[in-house]
Amino acid sequence: MSALRIEGYVIISADGMLANSSHVMPETLKFEGDQIFFNAALDVADIVVHGRNSFEDQPNSPRRSRIIVTRSVVSLAPHPDNPKATLWNPAGASFEQACDRAAFRSGTAAVIGGPSVFAEFFGRYDTFWLSQAPLVRLPGGIPVFPGVPQRSPEDVLRTSGLQACGKRVLDEKARVTVTAWQKAA
Repeated sequence: MSALRIEGYVIISADGMLANSSHVMPETLKFEGDQIFFNAALDVADIVVHGRNSFEDQPNSPRRSRIIVTRSVVSLAPHPDNPKATLWNPAGASFEQACDRAAFRSGTAAVIGGPSVFAEFFGRYDTFWLSQAPLVRLPGGIPVFPGVPQRSPEDVLRTSGLQACGKRVLDEKARVTVTAWQKAA
């Protein structure tokens, strides 16, 4: 699958959380600039990869092909309600097998979470887009990656072979930024 590109996307709070303790992304972690960035990225992605609690809830969402990571199947299965979705258990099938089942052979896979789904692709990301909201805290929330908060999200990305390659501001007032973490040269 040399023509396959894997990109991760997430926004996190100052304490490294992507959701609150109820596994829900609160309104306090949603910013227009980040939503515009995220929507634009998913609009050009060829397939979206996520766990059962992650979704993008946008007007184009029903049109997107997707691979849903789950332990509810042995390896691979069609989604019972969504003909554009493939259910994938990494313990029973490779990502390449899931891509074949989803008829995805080249292009960009946008990985949008949750924590174990992000971790499944460590060492394979071409770019991981880490948006951060430094004025938001989610005590007791769901950490973006396994190992957070004991380690910083940046340290986890660095350890997985990525390096920060550029940062831009998405919301000046809220100080929300996105940093591109790319394969180290």
